[in-house]
Amino acid sequence: MGMGSLLLAVIYLIFISLGLPDSLLGSGWPTMQVCFNVPSSYAGFVSMTISCMTVISALLGPRMIRRFHTKSIVVVSIGITVLGLFGFSISGQYWMLFLFAVPYGLGAGAIDASVNHYVANHYPSSVMNFLHCFYGVGAVISPYIMSLALRFARWNEGYRWTAYIQLGILLVCVLSLPLWKQNGKRAEEENRHSAGIRETLRVPGVLLTLIAFFAYCSGEATCFLWTPSYFAGTRAGLSDETIASFGSLVFGGLMLGRLISGFIANKLGDRLLIRLGIALELLGILLVFLPAKGYVAAAIGFVVIGTGMGPVYPAIQHMAPANFGRRYSAAVIGLQMASAYIGATFMPMVFGNIQQAVGIAVMPVYLLIFAILNLGLLEIAYRKLPRTAQEA
Repeated sequence: MGMGSLLLAVIYLIFISLGLPDSLLGSGWPTMQVCFNVPSSYAGFVSMTISCMTVISALLGPRMIRRFHTKSIVVVSIGITVLGLFGFSISGQYWMLFLFAVPYGLGAGAIDASVNHYVANHYPSSVMNFLHCFYGVGAVISPYIMSLALRFARWNEGYRWTAYIQLGILLVCVLSLPLWKQNGKRAEEENRHSAGIRETLRVPGVLLTLIAFFAYCSGEATCFLWTPSYFAGTRAGLSDETIASFGSLVFGGLMLGRLISGFIANKLGDRLLIRLGIALELLGILLVFLPAKGYVAAAIGFVVIGTGMGPVYPAIQHMAPANFGRRYSAAVIGLQMASAYIGATFMPMVFGNIQQAVGIAVMPVYLLIFAILNLGLLEIAYRKLPRTAQEA
């Protein structure tokens, strides 16, 4: 295995570490809520604090990328995340979670922005798709860690065991620091001359891309949160276990979509991949719309929605340097991350209020609006780019 392949393996491992903390709160909360003696909805406040910190660090990402090398940002950020995880594991009272939600969220945003920027500038589109597939691996592993902890110990241990895994990944990252030298000098030079956020927002097409990204993440996060509830509210006679299992439909589709895209991305290019992905997503929404009696058509529909969504996030990130130039790519990717987290944090809550008023059967309409917004805004953004980028 050459130096380049080893570095790539480390980058994939970093993205597993990024996914690991993300599912712990959801899977541990039913037990944590009883321990802290707080209402079930209080998970939302902790989750929102983590998301706000992630948005802040994603927006600070361009400035950090200008000043520090990606490898330094990654090592410090994983260290901060470990601190947050250990903090959660020793939290005896609800208010303590807010204290440790700060490093928990700050670490994630900085890793996300810096590694996405590094990969977008130094690797082909296929790597970006595989990278986000590995994020999914991390997010799928952590609920199993939490369930083991709940079976053999307490919820605190779920966070502590995850922190130990993160420490192991941190050690690998520290040992791999020399591998980053291959792109080191060139990357540092480019990063030093990268543009700030204010200047980047004035570049034609950037704002439209950010709103498109916001729309994509709004649909994705709504699926993650509300898919089981959709089946509970629209299909009678399903057991609690069956309903809970539907939570994995979109997530499984998403990982499948990214895995397939990893093999075909370099041939098709980012834009065609996005168009095909959203077309598949629209087909999935159509399947959910079908007035079928059982749940099979809708279940397949949500898997197809996830598969179609799969390549959209990595492809939008990957084409930032091609669309806007390397000078603006760090700021564009940081802004995209912030848009993603804002959409993912608030729009599922907006849908919660809508479905309370008109019924959860409206979910496919909500997803359809965001899918059309996503595709439409990206297509308009492409036309505003410089001619060289338009042909990319």
